[in-house]
Amino acid sequence: MINIRCGFGLVAALGMLASSCSKDGRSGDNGAPPPPPVQTTKPGACADGGGQVGDAISASFFPRTVAGYCIDPQGETRTYGDKGKLDMDAVCTTAFDGECAVYAQFGLSRLVALRFVDGGGGAGTVEVYLSRFGGEAGAYGMFTKRVVADSDPAEPTTPKPLEAGAAGALGTGRAYVWKGAYLAELQYNNEEETPAALATSSARILAAVAKDIGVRLPGGSQKPAAAERLPKDHLVPNGVQFYPKDAPGLGSSPAAVGFYKDAAKRYRMIAVVQEDQASAKETLKAVRARPGWLPIPALGEEAVVVTLPGPAKSEFVVARQGKEVLGVSDEDFAQKPSEAEAGASSNRLSKDEKVALLKKWLTSTASR
Repeated sequence: MINIRCGFGLVAALGMLASSCSKDGRSGDNGAPPPPPVQTTKPGACADGGGQVGDAISASFFPRTVAGYCIDPQGETRTYGDKGKLDMDAVCTTAFDGECAVYAQFGLSRLVALRFVDGGGGAGTVEVYLSRFGGEAGAYGMFTKRVVADSDPAEPTTPKPLEAGAAGALGTGRAYVWKGAYLAELQYNNEEETPAALATSSARILAAVAKDIGVRLPGGSQKPAAAERLPKDHLVPNGVQFYPKDAPGLGSSPAAVGFYKDAAKRYRMIAVVQEDQASAKETLKAVRARPGWLPIPALGEEAVVVTLPGPAKSEFVVARQGKEVLGVSDEDFAQKPSEAEAGASSNRLSKDEKVALLKKWLTSTASR
C-alpha cells in the first residue's frame, strides 16, 4: 500500500513556506508501497516466458520478461476503477492506504497493480502500480509530487532523473515513470539483501523495467505549458512541482514551481500559463490579495512584490505579461531558522536580482 505523507510546504502562499516535514522524517520509499510478505521464487519461474497480464486494457503496457525478471506466474493483476475488477472505493481500502484522496485530487480514473519476480530464484520482486489519470496534467502533477516528495529536491535523497517515458526518476528501491495520462510507480523489495546490495540490485532492475514500460505507454512527451515555461538553466534535477489547478496562493490557477540553485544562491521560479489575459489578471489579483503588496514599475504589463508570511519572510516578485504570470521567490528550504532570525541573506537573491531575472524570463520566447 502507498502511505500518506506530510503535506507540501507551499501552504497558503504559492508554496513558499518550508514544510514542517523534513526529508529526515519522510518515508524512505518516497510514498511507494511497503514490501509485501516474503515469498520464495523457484528458479526457472520465467522459463515459460513469465506470467500473463490479467487485464486486456493494459496488457501491452508491460513486458512479460525483462532483465531476468518476469511477471509473476503465480501472481494476480489487480485492476481498479474504469473497467476494472474493483471499483474506485477499493483503492482506498486495498491499494492507497490513507492517500486515495490525493490521487483523486489529481484525477485518478484507473489503477493496475502487478508484480515482477526474479527468474533466477532470488528473493527480489518489483511491485508496479500503474495509475491512469483524467489527463496529462494530472498524471504529471502526481509524478512531480512523488519525486519532489514535498521537500527540498536539492537534497541527495531525492530520486535522480531517469530516461524513461516522458520523464522518469530513480531512487533507492523505487522508480517513477510519467507519460501522457499515466504514472507508473515501481518498488523493489528484497529482504535477503543488505542495504548496500539492495541499492545496487534495485537500480539495475528498476531502470530496466521503468524504461521498458516507458516505451510502451501511450501519450506524448510534452509537459504542461507552465512546466515547459520554466527556465532550464540552474534548475535542480527533477526540481519541479506542478499543480494542475488550485495552486496555493494563486486562486484556481494551474502552476509549475521550479527549484533553482546557482552557486550559493537558492530560489524558486513560478510559472502560470492561462488560456487568456483575463484569467491571468485574476491570478495576479489573487497575489495582490495578500497584505502589504507593492507595485513594481516597468516590469511586464503589471507587477508586484509581496512578503510571504512565516519566520523566513520570503520575498516574492511576480509579473503578468499577456496570459502568463511569472514569479521569482526566495527558497525557504535553504534558509536556516537562525539565519532567518538574524536577517541573513547570503543565499538569497536581492529584490533587484529577482527583478532582473524576471525581466530576462519575460522577454524569452520559450513555450509561447
